[in-house]
Amino acid sequence: MRADQVIIEPVLTEKANAMREAGAKKYAFRVDPRANKQQIMQAVEQLFSVKPVACNVVQVKAKPKQSRTRSGVRSGSTAPWKKAIVTLTKGDSIEMIDGA
Repeated sequence: MRADQVIIEPVLTEKANAMREAGAKKYAFRVDPRANKQQIMQAVEQLFSVKPVACNVVQVKAKPKQSRTRSGVRSGSTAPWKKAIVTLTKGDSIEMIDGA
């Protein structure tokens, strides 16, 4: 799998921003469900030219959703996805995501 296929997009939430601004540089990414930790770390290294130290992977479960329409209530759910939290070395940062 190519590096641009492994990492789909960065996760930009309040919790992800707090992790990134803390002492240890941690970045969250939405990744391909078939990717493993080694592939994710290699992809981050190739795409952003930084040295990752660790990688934690989380399976995000589907959440139930409902919408009200004229014909009644429609029930469904969001799609499940895979999230990777990558820790970088002390001096490294990804400027694309930090906005600097």
